[in-house]
Amino acid sequence: MAQAYMQETGHDGDGGPEQAVSRARRLMDQWRGPGVWRRGLVVAAVAAVLGLLMLLHTHLPNAVGNLGSLTETFLPWLGLGIPVLLVLAVLRRSATALIALLLPAVVWLNLFGGLLTDKSAKGGNFTVVSHNVNAENPDPTRTAKDVAASGADVLALEELDPSAVSTYERALASTYRYHSVQGTVGIWSKYPLELVQPVDIRLGWVRALRATVHTPQGPVAVYVAHLPSVRVKLNAGFTAGQRDHSAEALGQAIAREPEKKVVLLGDLNGTMNDRSLAPITSQLRSAQGAAGDGFGFSWPAAFPMARIDQIMVRGMEPVSAWTLGDTGSDHLPVAARVKI
Repeated sequence: MAQAYMQETGHDGDGGPEQAVSRARRLMDQWRGPGVWRRGLVVAAVAAVLGLLMLLHTHLPNAVGNLGSLTETFLPWLGLGIPVLLVLAVLRRSATALIALLLPAVVWLNLFGGLLTDKSAKGGNFTVVSHNVNAENPDPTRTAKDVAASGADVLALEELDPSAVSTYERALASTYRYHSVQGTVGIWSKYPLELVQPVDIRLGWVRALRATVHTPQGPVAVYVAHLPSVRVKLNAGFTAGQRDHSAEALGQAIAREPEKKVVLLGDLNGTMNDRSLAPITSQLRSAQGAAGDGFGFSWPAAFPMARIDQIMVRGMEPVSAWTLGDTGSDHLPVAARVKI
């Protein structure tokens, strides 16, 4: 009798296709009519602001708290707002909000979509590694062995504590025959070094050096630099003035470099999007951006949020770039292989 009843009434035990069609129609009805355009205007406005913020980030002023540089440092992370707004637009059943979301989505993909693919290739004949080892590193021997295992031809270390320099020298001696430490930065090389000298980046102490590395393919000028740190303070904003002055000085030194082939390795305390690093980034090509796999975030090591450790080249072709594993520092090492 129950079966006969369900057949007569068009119902079945699990809802039946008729109820599914009915639910689909009700859902479609909710997305019809003028209300679908009037709802979610706030979500649409936020989406538009987010898109314009990413599109016009170069126009944000640095005069107040270095707002422009702060935004550019974490610019990729603004994309996290897109899925959040998408969920809100769907919950509000707002066609206006969904259309407005196209702006930030297209802008973000234009800025960072190329980083989502693996651009690395085989080949290359010169491998370099850069690592901020952290002056408070509890195990410099382990850190040295980890980076030496990368197979780098040239290794750059930043933030060297003077008391730990001898430890790094001993740990790296069997792999790298040539090395030089200038202030708190050092270079270790499998090939002969010449003309090693500190680079003045307007700090009053040495945090940058320049060396000629005599590779089998010819001389390469290698710069190792550790630009001043930046801070975010409630009463002062993004305090990066000293970093910016040092970036300008380093850029001037690189501009005077007579060698055609140049590599810059270091912790620049800034990303490639940061306009304040333009004196450097305008002259060199990012190996990570050209031949990396993903964003290549290097800091902080526990949860990388920004790529402030850079490998940049001139007169050479980047082939591949990657980050190494945690070594005990608060930064991850960055590596690249290039073709000379």
